[in-house]
Formats: sequence, C-alpha cells, structure tokens
Amino acid sequence: MEPVQVPLLQAEEIRVIGALIEKEVTTPEYYPMTANGLTAACNQKSNRFPVTEYTENDILSLLQDLRAKGLVTERTGGSRVPKFGQRFTERLNLGRREIAVMCVLMLRGQQTMGEIKGRTDRFYGFSDLDEVEMVLHKLAAREGGPLVQKLAPAPGMKEPRWAQTLGGAIEEGVAAPAPPAGASHGRSDERFAALEEEVSRLRAEVAELRRLLESVL
Repeated sequence: MEPVQVPLLQAEEIRVIGALIEKEVTTPEYYPMTANGLTAACNQKSNRFPVTEYTENDILSLLQDLRAKGLVTERTGGSRVPKFGQRFTERLNLGRREIAVMCVLMLRGQQTMGEIKGRTDRFYGFSDLDEVEMVLHKLAAREGGPLVQKLAPAPGMKEPRWAQTLGGAIEEGVAAPAPPAGASHGRSDERFAALEEEVSRLRAEVAELRRLLESVL
C-alpha cells in the first residue's frame, strides 16, 4: 500500500485540522464539533501561535474545502446541528506519538524539541528528548512526503527548530517568527487553556440549544 500524499494546505486549513485533532484527544466528550465550537477552538489565545480571529462563516468555508480534500467529515448523528471530525490522522495512519507532535506544530508553529516535549503532555507522555527526536525524524523521512522539517536555530538561540510542512517546504530565509518571549507558558498556560476550552464548550452548547429552539418555534 502506497503512502498517502497530503495535498498542500493553507495556514487556515492547518489550524482547523489541528484544532479538531486537539479536541478529539483532550475533550472527546465534545467531539465531533459544531462550527461554533470549532471557531472558538481555532481562536483560542492560549496554545496557539499566531492567535487568529476567524468568524464562523470562515470556518464553514474552510470545512467545505477540507471535506472536498477528504480530510474532514460531517457527522450529523442524532443532532440537528452539523458536527465535524477530522480524517487527517486516519488517512496518514499516524500513531499517538506522531499525532501529538504534528498537533502542537500545527497549532503553535515552529518549536525546539524541548518545547515540543513540554507541549505534548496532554496528548502523549514522551519519555525523553531522544524519543521526540526519533518521531521527528520519522515524520521527516515519510515515504509519502515529509510532514516536518528541521530549521536553523532562531536568532539568539542555540537549539534548532522544527516545523510542519503541510503548506510546503519552508525556506530558511523566510521562516516564521517564534512566539514572543512574554507569551504564557507552563502550568499557568495549561490552566488558561483549560478555562478557554470550558468556555468554548459552553458557547457551543448554548448555540446548539438556541438553534434547536428556533427550529421548534
């Protein structure tokens, strides 16, 4: 069986898939997601770089494009509000370690191995940096095309960075900037992320209840 080649994706499409992967792993009880909930997930201010301000119409348009590419599916089930799930990890046959690495790179941009290890705890507990490096090299050497790329250290830094290449190979001279040094991190970042996830879930539930009520009246 030949490895699946992934079509080149826009940054907005990568954010949508990354958010779906994250919520599928961290809050499976609210997955698949409504367009409203996914909009909030994409626009989180924690665990995201860059921070975005997509509208629900933006997300619906992106979902339509991703469905055409076979990377997203619509799951109606017993709900009147359409819900969406990702097929990216299934199509690429990614394991838990690969999913963890790809997700944080898709949502937070270029990172060092140490940053990747620290930010994947919610998805998979890597034993050490050697295990992270092994997964990164596996993704970079994928037969169907590399999914990640090793980059030179950021200015003033010693450690090389890694980036996902779903939008194409990255030219070193135009590499994206790293998150600002003052960005939140550590346990405070995780607590803030948990609060944002709770708010986004509540907003999605309220939106769904409102739509159900309007359909009855």
